[in-house]
Amino acid sequence: MMESIYDRTVQLGEYVPEPDDDRIICRCEEVTKGEIRRAVHDGMFTITEIRRYLRCGMGLCQGQTCAKLVKRIVATELGVSPALLEPATSRAPIRPLEMKIYAKEGEDDE
Repeated sequence: MMESIYDRTVQLGEYVPEPDDDRIICRCEEVTKGEIRRAVHDGMFTITEIRRYLRCGMGLCQGQTCAKLVKRIVATELGVSPALLEPATSRAPIRPLEMKIYAKEGEDDE
């Protein structure tokens, strides 16, 4: 078991493919279980690192469908409890708006 999830000197061993590595975990970004496992073996030990590298949790659902699965996969690969992994920072989805929408906002006040 790892001393700390931030200890990058711990060797996880060689990445060994599993039969279900082609299972899609993040549907929005089409990220597979194998890609997540490979990223952990490549040195990405936090959910934020995995998210930035693979974009899981950054699609339309903003991680609503895959966040717990990703966390469990990462924890399993690291040999730690999922409770030890900090969740990635959540942000509200933002859409660009045309300026005319803002301009119409004040017209109703008159």
